[in-house]
Amino acid sequence: MATPTQLLYDFSVETIHHEKTTLASYKGKVLLVVNTASGCGFTPQFEGLEKLYKSYKTKGLVVLGFPCNQFAGQEPLDEKGIENFCRVNYGVSFPMFAKIEVNGANTHPLYKYLKQSATGILGSEAIKWNFTKFLVDKNGKVFKRYAPSTSPEAIASDIEKLLQ
Repeated sequence: MATPTQLLYDFSVETIHHEKTTLASYKGKVLLVVNTASGCGFTPQFEGLEKLYKSYKTKGLVVLGFPCNQFAGQEPLDEKGIENFCRVNYGVSFPMFAKIEVNGANTHPLYKYLKQSATGILGSEAIKWNFTKFLVDKNGKVFKRYAPSTSPEAIASDIEKLLQ
């Protein structure tokens, strides 16, 4: 369970290759954390996310993709399939992780923390759909939450502010 004093970097995560790790290697970076799906109307956002990553990674941005199958079964693939789909169709080179749940009793602790740190419309913590985005500053503090419909390109100015 996430605690208010817990640092983002302390959370355990599993890579898309099922290797257990933490987010500690991302200390000092600006992070864009996104719950993804390969069969969603917003799936083409992978292209924009990859463009952001390539444009700003040398300045300190890292995009982190967390596949989730909680919205209309739009992520039916296993991790190997997800990795292949993202690479082949969108050239994704940013870090992808194992499937997680972002809502409900089995919500991943990272997402509990993100949702508590930046609520949605009317204070709701629930993730409404795939491609909800959280922008995190260099100190691990959640800066802003973006709706699934917010294009990656629309976040660029906020990323630039945090990278300064």
